[in-house]
Amino acid sequence: MKRTLMATDRIQTGKLGEDIAIDYLEKEGYRIVERNYRCVFGEIDIVARDGKVLVFVEVRSRRSAKYGYPQESIGLNKRKKISKIALNYLKEKQLLGCHARFDVVAVKMLPECYKVELIKNAFDLAY
Repeated sequence: MKRTLMATDRIQTGKLGEDIAIDYLEKEGYRIVERNYRCVFGEIDIVARDGKVLVFVEVRSRRSAKYGYPQESIGLNKRKKISKIALNYLKEKQLLGCHARFDVVAVKMLPECYKVELIKNAFDLAY
């Protein structure tokens, strides 16, 4: 039972983090194109436009600093996976020639408030 509650908690934290990130990005002028784009390689949290640039956004949410900052949890393997999904998206939508980048939105959910940090161009395409 405890394991199920923990998984549900994590899912709820992730969904709330994505909702907060979308609100934040829209206030920053991003236009949301897709949320939770899925393909055989996995899922990208948000696909958006920042002007003429297509942006693949990974959202990381944490309720405590126990395991470090949210953005620190995106290691090389995760960057490779996101890159593969992004390339699939570009091929599927016939957008291979467009300008694109990877952003990260880190959401720290504190008891009294939440803090959002947008990291533009957080990493390069990883192979």
